[in-house]
Amino acid sequence: MWRSFAALLLLVTPALAQDNATAYEALRVVGRQFGRGALNHIVSITGVRGEPQPEKWKIILENPGSRSGVREVEIADGRIASDRTPGRSVTGSTEGATLDTARLNLDSSGAYALASHTADKSNTRFKTADYTLRTDERGEPIWIVTLLNKSSRPVGTIYIGATRGVVTRTEGMFAGATMEDVENDYDREDEGGIIGSVKSRISHAFHRTQEEARGMFERVKRSFSDFINRE
Repeated sequence: MWRSFAALLLLVTPALAQDNATAYEALRVVGRQFGRGALNHIVSITGVRGEPQPEKWKIILENPGSRSGVREVEIADGRIASDRTPGRSVTGSTEGATLDTARLNLDSSGAYALASHTADKSNTRFKTADYTLRTDERGEPIWIVTLLNKSSRPVGTIYIGATRGVVTRTEGMFAGATMEDVENDYDREDEGGIIGSVKSRISHAFHRTQEEARGMFERVKRSFSDFINRE
């Protein structure tokens, strides 16, 4: 409960509650340094050990002229900390697909709020969060938030659609239930009740948490287009 409250507090008073930049703020640095056109070539954005936001963001951009096909830029303290061309390809979005930033409605601060709420409902304790924003297999932008404990070991991963804020999948929480698992469970339950009561409760908890996340998204959503155009 405290994590969920703290996550919402960060959104209300960002200047007071967090010093590190969000993903949107890191992208704004890229746009200022390389021009707005560079924002059409973002492959992925990653940040590690956020409390709740990471100290630096790594942004992968398309770079067809290089051997790896990408450019890697790190943003820290509101500026470019490094800019290099990797010697080999870097794992990012599906088949190197670029993000459609016009479809982004969830900053990393909002992703943290939804992930924290999901963790709270599944009784998962964590200390830091790793973030990845990329496209999924359908080309839709998705946040992948991995939660880590005090020993820096993963305790759960949440997949959140960055356009509508839907929690589509979890790993290490709700017994790793996905949307497909839940729907299949309900079908089998209707046919003969062959799933156990424990698994049934997990499925219902996943659905309930997903519905609550939809309501929370309305409070934390943030259009990247509006954000970048306010400069």
